[in-house]
Amino acid sequence: MIDLEQMGQAAQAAAKQLALLTTTAKNAALEAIATALEANTATILAANVQDLGAATKSPAKFQDRLRLTPARIADMAAGVRAVAQLADPTAQSEAGWRNHAGLWITPVRVPLGVVGMIYEARPNVTVDAAALTLKSGNAVILRGGKEALQSNRALTQVVRQALVGVGLPADAVQLIDDPSRALATAMMHLTGYIDVLIPRGGAALIQAVVQTATVPVIETGAGNCHIYVDKTADLAMATAIVVNAKVSRPSVCNAAEKLLVHADIAESALPKLTDALAAHGVELRGDAAARAIVPSLHPATEADWDTEYNDLIMAVKVVADTDAAIAHINAHNTKHSEAIVTEDYATSEQFLQQVDAACVYVNASTRFTDGFEFGFGAEIGISTQKLHARGPMGLAQLTTIKYTIRGDGQIRA
Repeated sequence: MIDLEQMGQAAQAAAKQLALLTTTAKNAALEAIATALEANTATILAANVQDLGAATKSPAKFQDRLRLTPARIADMAAGVRAVAQLADPTAQSEAGWRNHAGLWITPVRVPLGVVGMIYEARPNVTVDAAALTLKSGNAVILRGGKEALQSNRALTQVVRQALVGVGLPADAVQLIDDPSRALATAMMHLTGYIDVLIPRGGAALIQAVVQTATVPVIETGAGNCHIYVDKTADLAMATAIVVNAKVSRPSVCNAAEKLLVHADIAESALPKLTDALAAHGVELRGDAAARAIVPSLHPATEADWDTEYNDLIMAVKVVADTDAAIAHINAHNTKHSEAIVTEDYATSEQFLQQVDAACVYVNASTRFTDGFEFGFGAEIGISTQKLHARGPMGLAQLTTIKYTIRGDGQIRA
């Protein structure tokens, strides 16, 4: 039986060692992990085949998230090497200052300690989390979904062996390989051992962790993302952006789920936009105004406006103006990623300032909300909350500030 407290103690011991590592030592360990992933591709794929065999009745989008290929494993290794190339946040010192008493005060970035991850059927998260926590000096305890159990076991074993090979503690990366709900709940209450818990997956998983955990949580993930096509939009640009945001990978959290179109251009723009989406197999659901223009749209329900489909489905709404678009977005979004297509500067600035989301785009696809695209090398998740971290979380977001204060005998009056 898994002893979570024992795992927590081992993680804490490993975290103390990792916090003292030089950047050179961390990078050597990351290179060892990347090399080990490449060398053990056949073993990892064999484990993944077991998981896929048990998921044959699952939706295609689920199987896509679960599936590993030689190319995807090569991408994992490349991602680990990319993290090695990034600046080490714990090696960077910020400018200090002298206070009125002559004390020299310096903010220093330090690791969070032990990071817990609860996530679903994306085996790549196992490697991303291991790489990012190692480079930032943290230990990690992973709890993936039962659907990816064999893949996660194989990946974790490869990572742990690589760590031992360069003289680092294997327990810097641990996997809870019993997928029972009771153990997941117990992990959420591992206060004193886990410093922060990061859930990554669908809205139901994230909310279960947020509502249950006593360990501090960084809320991530769910993406009910909108694209608003303003009356001044370049229609060719808008079409390309909307199709990319919906179609390029519909199962991910930065895919667009809703299309809002300004009423002034709806008659001319909406048929072109919906035809382009339908050509890619997108099921379209519209409000009454949208259906009056494009009768082939399925009726949208109230529930549609709050639904993250993760599929080739999109709801369409005609809005009176930019104020109405912003009001609708702020009422129904998940604070993830929102976009406007417009040629009007003042309108774009209004959208940027008033939309409440981690990432707000002008004339670009929401699909860019990604740690790699932001230059972070990889991400441990996309935070949709406002405390500590917001948006794609890379190395810096896995650290916190400690103040060092140097004096020469000062006492406070």
